[in-house]
Amino acid sequence: MKSTREVSKNQEKKIVKAIGGKRTPNSGATAFIKGDILDENFLIEAKTCMEPKGSFSIKKEWLKKMKEEQFAMSKPYSALCFDFGDEKDRFYIIDEMLFNYIKEVISKDIG
Repeated sequence: MKSTREVSKNQEKKIVKAIGGKRTPNSGATAFIKGDILDENFLIEAKTCMEPKGSFSIKKEWLKKMKEEQFAMSKPYSALCFDFGDEKDRFYIIDEMLFNYIKEVISKDIG
């Protein structure tokens, strides 16, 4: 069985491949670099399950910490990326401000 660190590292590599950016050293556990994945605009926090599950609980403290790290890293946006441990589908949690911005951009493109 893989360790938590291995499972997380694999998930982070897949996110980087899908969206770009770079994995941070030690999953952002250093004094100066925060978050799991960074690009020029986003700080991404990644969460996964050790084995496939049908549900996943999101903790408010994760989202609060992510927003603090976003500010500390001077990133305009952040997202929490999670999967259900099956590595098939990934989902991103964003705040309402970013959702409304995306909605506005899409509406302009369609309209």
